[in-house]
Amino acid sequence: MGFRDLKSPAGLQVLNDYLADKSYNEGIPGVKKALGKYGPANVEDTTGSGATDNRDDDDIDLFGSDEEEESEDAKRLREERLAQFESKKAKKPTLVAKSSTLLDVKPWNDKDMAKLEEYFRSIQVDGLVWGSSKLVPVGYGIKKLQIQCVIEDDKVGTDMLEEQITAFEDYVQSMDVAAFNKI
Repeated sequence: MGFRDLKSPAGLQVLNDYLADKSYNEGIPGVKKALGKYGPANVEDTTGSGATDNRDDDDIDLFGSDEEEESEDAKRLREERLAQFESKKAKKPTLVAKSSTLLDVKPWNDKDMAKLEEYFRSIQVDGLVWGSSKLVPVGYGIKKLQIQCVIEDDKVGTDMLEEQITAFEDYVQSMDVAAFNKI
């Protein structure tokens, strides 16, 4: 009973003959019937399986199956490729996160700005590189010092840098981070 094999030409012919004089498939509304229950009652089972067969319709396994055994050559090839990948990965240098920071330093007086910059450049920390500096007018002839530095994020923090700069309390009134960019 029902349509057993719709993949073969004989099975498709049985379905075509059945639907030739019907405009719809019959069934009980609201009750789902098993696939083998639809169709004519006198159709023979061409697949050799009963109506309770729960086979998948797809014979092709697109994503691979855990049940299949891998050949020795395929295992060896996979292991070689994994070893090559690991060796390339080990040789690749790790990426160091760096930031470019522009600091605004407001002095108590702007008479000896060269001395102030000298104090800044005397701060030597692993992961800190000082860059260019310039004097920027604030107003009424007063200037502030802007100095550029590059820091490694894992080694130097802006809080630590601010503590060391404001330690020159005879010269530094305050310090602000004017720009902070990841490199």
